[in-house]
Amino acid sequence: MRFKVLVLPGDGIGPEVTGEAVKVMEAVSARTGLAVDYVRDEVGGAAMDRHGVPIREETLELARRSHAVLFGAVGGPRWDDPKAPVRPEQGLLALRKGMGVFANLRPVRVFPCLEAASPVKPERLRGVDLVVVRELTGGLYYATPKRRWQTSRGRAGVDTLKYTEAEIRRILRVGFELARARRKRLTSVDKANVLETSRLWREVASEMGCEYPDVALEHALVDSCAMQLVSNPARFDVLVMENTFGDILSDEASVLSASLGMLPSASLSRVPAGDGRGRGSRSPGLYEPVHGSAPDIAGQGKANPVGAILSAALMLRYSLGRPHEAALVERAVERALTGGLRTADIAAPGQRVVTTKEMGNAVAELVRTL
Repeated sequence: MRFKVLVLPGDGIGPEVTGEAVKVMEAVSARTGLAVDYVRDEVGGAAMDRHGVPIREETLELARRSHAVLFGAVGGPRWDDPKAPVRPEQGLLALRKGMGVFANLRPVRVFPCLEAASPVKPERLRGVDLVVVRELTGGLYYATPKRRWQTSRGRAGVDTLKYTEAEIRRILRVGFELARARRKRLTSVDKANVLETSRLWREVASEMGCEYPDVALEHALVDSCAMQLVSNPARFDVLVMENTFGDILSDEASVLSASLGMLPSASLSRVPAGDGRGRGSRSPGLYEPVHGSAPDIAGQGKANPVGAILSAALMLRYSLGRPHEAALVERAVERALTGGLRTADIAAPGQRVVTTKEMGNAVAELVRTL
């Protein structure tokens, strides 16, 4: 079977890191015979410069017809006007909506060789292997009314936090299914002591827990969870939460892995079959590193491509149904890091720093030879 992957490099360091991810994918193809056709297009500021919009309808149609989308990052100072009616970030939001993805998976694993690179004490990092499951299409970022206005007493603004039972159930099901295939522990994160949506979230989670008697369900208030993520992160397995909480806590969790540049993500349009380790468990998805466009280092070879490369591994697992190839990429990344390769963001003082391309070349070579 031939797979079709749409590559949307975007802005800033996006083209650099997606280029290395594709290089590693090509190494996988050379070793295993995996057949992938890559189609490239613009998104974000790059699309605005060329087409006047952050994403074209033609691009959205390409995404819908692809097995997966590999995405870089969008945004930068050139387009950073908060009053502008069109912004690069709208391209990503439109892509998520157009593809119908609602579940964002952000795995956080601490490699033993990088424990000292994290600001968190090494003894608190041992055994950390968790997944943040973030709801992508509801909550404060999308619900209406959403506006700003002038009053006689000054400016005012409103955002609306709204969730339906159906939205809550479908994202919780992703969390339960992933937990069932991992260590059978699910933490449902809310703010049920204050928010009505969180009270509904907790009720639904408790009801669904009866469907999964083999999964240990716990409820955690988001502020307490934020504290425990850095003080005792190894206690977590799968964490599921609404959009805003997931946006914030997954970025906080990045400090565990030493750098935001290390973290991949997968956004899926349906519940994955288990954890994707079984062949044939395919779901169209959007794959991107968690980091932003980092325009201050763009074009300098300083970007860490590991997050993008590991996003490609998630693509192999969830959208292409190739778990063994995904594991091969993940082993190659770990071997490169264990061998001492470090980009600038994860290097210790005095440690040799490799470029974006050097890291990608090393991982690709290990994929071919491991």
